[in-house]
Amino acid sequence: MATLTDHIRKIVAKAEPYVPQVPKPKKKLSLQTKLTWTTGCFVIYLVMGQTPLFGATAPEFDFLAFARVIFASQQGSLVELGIGPIVTGGLLMQLLRGSDILKFDFKNPAERGVFQTATKLVTYIVIVAESIVYGVAVYGPNISEPTVMYILIGQLMGASVIVMFLDELIQKGWGLGSGISIFIAGGVAQQILWSVFSPLPAGDGGAIGIFPYIGQMVQYGDVAESLFRSNQLPSIFGLALTAGILLILVYTQGMKVEIPIVSTKYRGFAATYPIKMMYVSNIPVILASALTANAVFMGQMFWAQFNPRNANEFLNILGQFDPTSPSSPIGGLIYYITPPRGLDALALDPTRGVLYVLFMIGIVVVFGKLWVELGGLSSKKAAQNLLDADVQVPGFRRSNKPIESLLNRYIPSVTLLGSMILGLIAGVSDVLGVFGTGIGVLLTVDILINYYNQLVKEQVEVVMPRLGALLGRK
Repeated sequence: MATLTDHIRKIVAKAEPYVPQVPKPKKKLSLQTKLTWTTGCFVIYLVMGQTPLFGATAPEFDFLAFARVIFASQQGSLVELGIGPIVTGGLLMQLLRGSDILKFDFKNPAERGVFQTATKLVTYIVIVAESIVYGVAVYGPNISEPTVMYILIGQLMGASVIVMFLDELIQKGWGLGSGISIFIAGGVAQQILWSVFSPLPAGDGGAIGIFPYIGQMVQYGDVAESLFRSNQLPSIFGLALTAGILLILVYTQGMKVEIPIVSTKYRGFAATYPIKMMYVSNIPVILASALTANAVFMGQMFWAQFNPRNANEFLNILGQFDPTSPSSPIGGLIYYITPPRGLDALALDPTRGVLYVLFMIGIVVVFGKLWVELGGLSSKKAAQNLLDADVQVPGFRRSNKPIESLLNRYIPSVTLLGSMILGLIAGVSDVLGVFGTGIGVLLTVDILINYYNQLVKEQVEVVMPRLGALLGRK
């Protein structure tokens, strides 16, 4: 009996000739060339973020406000959906593979290629679905001409496909890292700079940016007003909290267990194999955030269609929203998986804040464990990577089992502990109102550190290619 995996192989075999692919570079590119390609892709993304959607009028409420940072999106622009469809498509495929519904042997390059093509096909489906649902639900009420609606949906689809190819271009070796990481880090940095320096007026009469606001308060002789501000506006407390979270993240990123290794190919060469406390990197946080964001968005759409007055007791368990502000949940499960941002919101319902933090810890731990297995970070895979890089651990036989047993002392523990720390930092930061959101700051710090490691890897590969490849996995 044919399995789902077999059916997917057949579909991919028929569709692959018609699926556009970004070719890999024919030769290894220099670091300068990779940086040029990466910068170019980022600039294109920024331009798309400032290009308005034709036919779109600003909706009364921003349904994706809670996920703008995670999805690196801009309301009313070509990147309205941001990286959302890419992350969602990848998440669906990873969950199917992680649950053994789909079975692919990633050691086989052909199998890995089938999985990647299948993921791209799923991403196309998600792009079409999200573009139609979002276009009709969010902009549809203000559009009377069907032709304008078709054009708007077409823009959402086309822009999302371009974003997908920008990400693929960087990942295929033309750039450094991934487009998703670059777009997220750029969006968060923009928000932080806006919160710190923006001179535009805010709802309380002062400037949005905390530094201009402090200057205004100094003129009025009431600097104490800038310590705390209502309505999630930037304050001295928020600035200090953001700086503190950044220091904590940088410190925890430096915590690691170092296992001594020696080269079997280059006599006299000795180094260490680092197992970081944040071993799972930022992927579990992205996956958890994407899942939560999609759940909230679908909950909003479901509520708007079937329970707009919060009159159905059964549907109220799923989620309730304020009819005057549909982007704000007021009850149900969705209410507790979204953070009460700011001290004033936390004071109104501290239970919600606690449950949200616990939820973030739990879901990041789940995705952290899943990613270790799916991302080739397990003890077994790490042991094989060491052997493939022509290195060994002094005092251990050069075979998989002994090294795997050694790594098993550390990797499961740092996976659990690191995931809990990531979930805790992300949850608490979101609740207390960190600039750029807690999840955004967490992802940005990890992305920047990974890019630093990428630069180190590029330099090491010039001298010792196989060792550079091994460092790149860390």
